[in-house]
Amino acid sequence: MKAYVFPGQGAQFVGMGKDLYEASEVAKQLFERANEILGFRITDIMFEGTPEELKETKVTQPAIFLHSVILAKVMGEEFQPEMVAGHSLGELSALVANGVLEFEDGLRLVSARALAMQKACETQKSTMAAILSLEDSVVEEICEETEGVVVAANYNCPGQLVISGTFEAVTAACELATEKGARRALLLPVGGAFHSPLMEPAREELAKAIENTKFHKPTCPVYQNVSAKAVIEESEIKENLIAQLTAPVKWTQIMHAMIADGATSVTEVGPGKVLQGLFKKVDRKFSTSGASIA
Repeated sequence: MKAYVFPGQGAQFVGMGKDLYEASEVAKQLFERANEILGFRITDIMFEGTPEELKETKVTQPAIFLHSVILAKVMGEEFQPEMVAGHSLGELSALVANGVLEFEDGLRLVSARALAMQKACETQKSTMAAILSLEDSVVEEICEETEGVVVAANYNCPGQLVISGTFEAVTAACELATEKGARRALLLPVGGAFHSPLMEPAREELAKAIENTKFHKPTCPVYQNVSAKAVIEESEIKENLIAQLTAPVKWTQIMHAMIADGATSVTEVGPGKVLQGLFKKVDRKFSTSGASIA
């Protein structure tokens, strides 16, 4: 079975999507429609902006979404997913790709998500950190032992777990992780504590937007971040998407589930190769590739 996966925040780079815009009339029309919907020319920032401009959450998230979704559309008949998943923000890209959301609705939700998250980040000093070479259970214990708000946020692959919370709590947890044998405990250059209880105001705001959006029956199962299970029911997809902002990204579990359910190859659709690398950490022999246009 062929799986397609979609990256999240962090995969952006200046110049992303420009080749699509120049090579395909379909892509050009979708990018221009996105400029209209967003109310600013995101294509200018994507193609020729500075890394700082592109790093703003309100820009980054729609940019990665557009690169991924438009690439899938330009692939046309070649794009035939039998299962999909997306890492954090990438879940919305996956839901457009498998027909649950229309392009315009997906983009509006991504924009609403980015603005709500940015607002939540500004209310309290918070951050995230990558903990390398410790068992997940050890990192979970460290979070429980640390005073303040700090939780396991992204289960990226075996030996790589990202924690999220207040700046003080995350810093303290990093020190404890180092004491317990972590190869690295590295603060990440992010705007705030994504996938933690500190995103509750953003979750509430996004929930309203999701409830007012039409969801369709998917063309194939989506493996969602919250459950790491294949989902095809629209109401369940909606509930999981709402819960996602304050819940951990169970990417390690998703990769194991996709392979266990019969995935024979995975294609990453969007900027970067991060997700391909994570699959290789689970199974070095597993077939991975990046989507491209002919």
